[in-house]
Amino acid sequence: MTITKECKQEVIQDFRKADTDTGSPEVQIAILTTRINNLTEHMRTHKKDYSSRRGLLSLVSRRRRLLDYLRRIDPQRYLDIIGKLGIRK
Repeated sequence: MTITKECKQEVIQDFRKADTDTGSPEVQIAILTTRINNLTEHMRTHKKDYSSRRGLLSLVSRRRRLLDYLRRIDPQRYLDIIGKLGIRK
């Protein structure tokens, strides 16, 4: 359900812009997407885990807000991140 430190560092390495970048919208969206994918798999096997469902919904809304922000400030970065993560169909 939570991601390991190594997995998080790997995601940060893939999506950062500079060597010290850990908080840009792209990195935050990538980390949230990893957590959402893990929770989605968990929810497929534990359908009645309503606490995890509530957490999943909050993660999805947080990612949605970050994506809206990114689309507002730089549409090209928005298109790049959703293409790289495969979020939109």
